[in-house]
Amino acid sequence: MTGLAGSPPTVRSIYDSSKRRSPFVEELLTVYQYRDLVLQLIARTVKTRYKRSVLGVAWTMINPLLTMLVLTLVFSTIFRFDTGNYALFVLSGLLIWNFFAQSTTAAMGDLIWSGGLVGRIYLPKSAFSVAAIGTALVNLGFALLPYALIALALGVRPAWTWLLLPLPALMIALLALGVGLGLSAAAVYFPDVMPTYEVLLMAWMYLTPVIYPLRVLPAGVQQLLRFNPVYYPLTVFRALLVDGALPRAGDVLLGLVSGLAALLIGWWVFTRRSREMAYRV
Repeated sequence: MTGLAGSPPTVRSIYDSSKRRSPFVEELLTVYQYRDLVLQLIARTVKTRYKRSVLGVAWTMINPLLTMLVLTLVFSTIFRFDTGNYALFVLSGLLIWNFFAQSTTAAMGDLIWSGGLVGRIYLPKSAFSVAAIGTALVNLGFALLPYALIALALGVRPAWTWLLLPLPALMIALLALGVGLGLSAAAVYFPDVMPTYEVLLMAWMYLTPVIYPLRVLPAGVQQLLRFNPVYYPLTVFRALLVDGALPRAGDVLLGLVSGLAALLIGWWVFTRRSREMAYRV
């Protein structure tokens, strides 16, 4: 098409849907472009949670702390697990388990409860799951401060291995994001997924060595529980935080591999249906 005299011809761009990127890649690039939105979602959730709270960030520890007290009284006196400082053993396990349980549940709920927003404007649907994991990371960081105070009160000094805690945090974050994305994709189509998952979480917790050491179980059961993907970030987290020792390289490798595998599978499942979610939520 010829433009005005002396001006170059106008070139019209043609949209070819057949050359559109795959949903897997397109969602990844889009959520990166909307990274400011993800940060705003994280900031909103954190501020909303603590804005009118008298105790502030201490709420991140109240639930696991009370649970720790009850479990310590029951298990350390009745079953007498030989774990050294059982209170810190339980508390460290609850920190990782609460991270996983709360972030995966929030990933589902935030997408479903934001259905009105998703239907009116365009935004990457995975942003809600990514923000849920980001919020859980912030809460975990807050929770480690009271943990350090409790450890000092019990006569446990901080170890240099605490500097490596971002490693198990990354492992559990990858796993939780993958599970959260897969569950979110299912919850959009099947509303019963969320309440069912909340029930299954209780059984999953008891199949994870959160309140008991793995070595008290028979050898065959120990091998079966090692297929639990939460086991590896939990074990690495405890080794660094409670034992003050470097974790086994195999546990680190399996934790990273299982977390990355869960993320890739969850991302694939989620992005296959992401373009239809605006009509479903």
